[in-house]
Amino acid sequence: MSIHLPTFSDQQNTSKPNILLVKLSSLGDVLHNLPIVWDLRSRLPNARIDWVVEEAYVHLLEPLRSKPGFRGIDSIIPFGLRRWKHHLLERESWQEFFAFKSALQEVTYDYVIETQGLIKSALVCALAKKAPGATVAGIGNATQFSGYEPQARMFYTQSVQVPEQCHAVDRSRWVMSSALDWPLIGREKVPQFYPAEFVSAISAPQVAGLEKPYVLFFHSTARAAKRWPNEDWIALGNALTRIGYQVVLPWGSESERLVSQALCQQIPGSFVPERFSIEEAFSVISSAALTIGVDTGLTHLAAVLGKPSIEIYCDSPLWKTEGYWSNQIINLGDMQHPPSVQDVLTASLKLLAQ
Repeated sequence: MSIHLPTFSDQQNTSKPNILLVKLSSLGDVLHNLPIVWDLRSRLPNARIDWVVEEAYVHLLEPLRSKPGFRGIDSIIPFGLRRWKHHLLERESWQEFFAFKSALQEVTYDYVIETQGLIKSALVCALAKKAPGATVAGIGNATQFSGYEPQARMFYTQSVQVPEQCHAVDRSRWVMSSALDWPLIGREKVPQFYPAEFVSAISAPQVAGLEKPYVLFFHSTARAAKRWPNEDWIALGNALTRIGYQVVLPWGSESERLVSQALCQQIPGSFVPERFSIEEAFSVISSAALTIGVDTGLTHLAAVLGKPSIEIYCDSPLWKTEGYWSNQIINLGDMQHPPSVQDVLTASLKLLAQ
């Protein structure tokens, strides 16, 4: 009679640790943290995985929520700090905060993995209910061109050193691998973001004025230096219009709306939609023939959905957030080296011809 001795792999598959992920914001950062859910599930299918996220980005996580036949995120815990800060003296804000704290402490966590490196996210780690000897892992050093607050290290049991130049996906994997004492998961394991079934089932957008085939221009971003010049958007838009594509110019703030309208006046047949939500962005991006955008969250959403997309880098480093996981993504430009109109047009025609 043969005796099966449990292996390290067997122990992983039967282990049921409680794991809390803390990545609060922003849109692109949350998206680039998604692969570690898949990484954890591949080795710890029976674990409990919860995630604390700013309430504005809950919808980004919903497609990975656990359900019959799929284990992903077991509990999404919304965090309303951005809103609470504007209403600090109101009783309702404090009631919501204590309700958040209560939800955070419903589960006793064995691992808390914090991949933002900020005091606000480290404080969430401190509030979480933890098992004796629990691992609280976070980023132990600043990376170039990323926000970092070294005081956050006071709240970790394990400060993880990462390369100074480290892609957002790789950085999250670095911290997670260290927390679980695993070999580093590198790019040889292509990151996963959303279930293929979810992506294929995204419904068509219900936006009046949208005409297929259309190309999305995400021209705006939080920092003005990261923008591509308006005249370049206009030249590119006119070139795409001439070959039969409607140019769509989304916006997220009043100043961005004014830019979209100004571009629209110079691009025949282009369209400025009403402001749409993150939920609506999934369908608008999914049905686009192509998405072209600067280094901003909605551009990265197109990339993680695996849709034809061009990422334009003008004043941020390519290595930090470039989409490297699909041949449907073309990254152009780099820090202080924006691409030319011809570069973007050539890349556009290549993807549209696929």
